[in-house]
Amino acid sequence: MTLKLFSLAIKSLRFRKFSVGLTIFSLAISIMLLFGVDTIRVQTKSNFINTISGTDLIVGSRSGSVQLLLYTVFHLGNATNNVSWDNYQKIIRHPRVSWSIPISLGDSHKGYRVIGTSQDYFSYYSYHKNRFLEFSGGRQFEDLFDVVIGANVAKELGYSLGDEIILAHGMGNVSLAEHKNLPFVVSGILEPTASPVDNNLFVSLAGLEAVHIGWEHGVASKTDITTEDINKDDPRLQVKSITAFFLGLKSKHDIFNLQRAINDYKREPLLAIIPGVALLELWKILGVVEKVLLLIAGLVVVTGLLGMLAIILTNLNSRSREIAILRSVGASPLAILFMMIIETELLVLAGIIIGLGFMYTGLLVFNPILQDSIGLTIELLPPSVFQWIILGCILLAGFIISFIPAFSAYRRTLQDGLSIRS
Repeated sequence: MTLKLFSLAIKSLRFRKFSVGLTIFSLAISIMLLFGVDTIRVQTKSNFINTISGTDLIVGSRSGSVQLLLYTVFHLGNATNNVSWDNYQKIIRHPRVSWSIPISLGDSHKGYRVIGTSQDYFSYYSYHKNRFLEFSGGRQFEDLFDVVIGANVAKELGYSLGDEIILAHGMGNVSLAEHKNLPFVVSGILEPTASPVDNNLFVSLAGLEAVHIGWEHGVASKTDITTEDINKDDPRLQVKSITAFFLGLKSKHDIFNLQRAINDYKREPLLAIIPGVALLELWKILGVVEKVLLLIAGLVVVTGLLGMLAIILTNLNSRSREIAILRSVGASPLAILFMMIIETELLVLAGIIIGLGFMYTGLLVFNPILQDSIGLTIELLPPSVFQWIILGCILLAGFIISFIPAFSAYRRTLQDGLSIRS
């Protein structure tokens, strides 16, 4: 009996190809939007949380954890104060510290941040679940005036290995305070990382000190110094302070103890944060947008289901004779009810399958565009547990909705279908 009803439901749907196709298409678009938004939301959050990985602590001058995260990882804003080089050296000699990466900010190049750091940056800095930096060409800086550039910097400004770069004092697309007398040479170009690293230039701490010789008071007092006048052993290149630093510990069990020790450091007011915790804190601030988008997508699906109901009810009047004929050949009112439920569930199931197909096809097509434009890489993963629950809820909603036209069909009588109406 069930197979016969299923066969009748299929034949009935095939007979009404246009309205059925329109119903499935509208529902598929709604489901594509819902699951597309949820997939991008989840993977955007994952990429955001893994913007920096493998780093146990970020240390800077005492301020707020989000502020420290923003200027060290996302390079937005500036530090309230610097960290003295001597105290940095004392902290990294702690027996629990495995490695460290100093960070010094302040200069830029055509709107892109210049980061003074050490060669350890290219050995220990990792992102997106412990992926390390790789070079698409060249090598890390070795000479005093070498510069390594991120993938976006090379692409947007058209730089290649060996090109000269002039650093500017402070941030801004246009700067009148440029270090024209001490140009840097591109020694390496990094592979794209879909992270803030792509938008940075990296020089040695000594190189950053070199361009500021004669800038002790914030303005240039000596502009006749050239690259030939400075070497690595020049005492003027001694680093006095840095903006912040990253720490990797020998054991994860030591994170909280060392964090507490740094926050209570008597020699200098410092703040140590755990990157993952600070990223989650920042995401909570930004997460309102994702919730609104998900809510809107959910309402679109509800609208799609209601639209499907409206189309089924509209078509029901034109199917009076079909229902009457089925009744006349022995179909019970209960059989008509079950057939209508099966039809509705088949429509919902087809909408889900086609909607998911649309979503995965769209992600496959637009993934390169998202990666190039906003640095977001979307992995084509099977539906998550949450998404399977949503699919179940949509099927359940379709089942509940199906009772409205099913009961309407159930109440139709043989005489109602066969009678001629004036």
